[in-house]
Amino acid sequence: MADQDKDQKTEQPTAKHLSEAVERGEFARAPELQVLLTLSAVLGVLAFTLRSACESVAEYSVRIFSGLASLTIRQETAPGHAAALLLAVAPVVLPVLLACAGAALLAGGLQSGFRLTPKAFGIHWERLNPMTGLGRVFSKDIFPRVGLDILKVLAIGFTLYVGARKLLLDPLFSAPVETAYLGRFLHQAAVTFFGRLLVSLGLVAALSYAHQYYKNRREMMMSRQEVKDEMRNVEVDAKLKAAQRRLARRLLQKQMLSAVPTADVIVTNPTHYAVALKYERGRDQAPVVLAKGENRFARRIKELAAEHGVPTVENKPVARVLYALGRVGESIPPELYQAVAEILAVVYRTHRYYFHRLRSRRLETSAGEAAA
Repeated sequence: MADQDKDQKTEQPTAKHLSEAVERGEFARAPELQVLLTLSAVLGVLAFTLRSACESVAEYSVRIFSGLASLTIRQETAPGHAAALLLAVAPVVLPVLLACAGAALLAGGLQSGFRLTPKAFGIHWERLNPMTGLGRVFSKDIFPRVGLDILKVLAIGFTLYVGARKLLLDPLFSAPVETAYLGRFLHQAAVTFFGRLLVSLGLVAALSYAHQYYKNRREMMMSRQEVKDEMRNVEVDAKLKAAQRRLARRLLQKQMLSAVPTADVIVTNPTHYAVALKYERGRDQAPVVLAKGENRFARRIKELAAEHGVPTVENKPVARVLYALGRVGESIPPELYQAVAEILAVVYRTHRYYFHRLRSRRLETSAGEAAA
């Protein structure tokens, strides 16, 4: 009994579980929503571009038919005629294609929360299994799907019936009217018909998406054991990442401390910050930051520098900016060239004995690194 309760999916899905499901492409999807948005986009585009597009096609047709007697199509003139036809048709077709593509992207984004689904791409061999396909066809979910399909047919049929019934009552079918009235009638009939069709499809799409959302949430339900396992994995991942960050920080600190004895100078705050700089003529384009630290690590840098006789210069503003902008292993920012050059000039004049020993120390360090 306890094992049965453990396997029952009674818990709401966690955010992590839902996020992974979206990446796999498992989220509520209603095809009717895409049809609704595509149809709305096409009608909206045609409302703004149809008149000019029709005028363009009409001008092209008049030009073609008026010169039909003298029109000759040869191999060398065919590309020109094809290009003219494309230019005439493009104002009609291109906006519609762009509207369909935009509506499809918008529909997919609305349903997926505008999130990428990388795991949904690729070949899923299990979907090619005929038995799996039959199981989906004859599953218990077939009844809601059939009900929605019947509802779509009824909604569209009712819209056509009501629209046609009202249209047949128009004076156009019972009395003589002006020719211009035919255009107004067609425009009004199209607006009325498609407006009602969009409303009907909107209701069907809302019901379909609500059903798919409920079905998806039901399938995403988790058992208590799955929730506990996921929380445990999240805690383990967080601890592992924290341990990795601590290890990376320790390795970086160890690397920085090993480079301090080969520095030209240590610029200090004097108590809060310490930055070790190196500059080798002919090798470095600008002084390079070997190590930097604050508080306890800054004191460790200064202690190690004192053990090896590395000159230390107190310059509060330069130390602060070096610590904030300087990156270990990279050259100092250009705006600090002048200030650091002045510090190095003072150090070179007052600690000449140190730089005689520094050359041999750097050679020994390079030899040790090459041997390692």
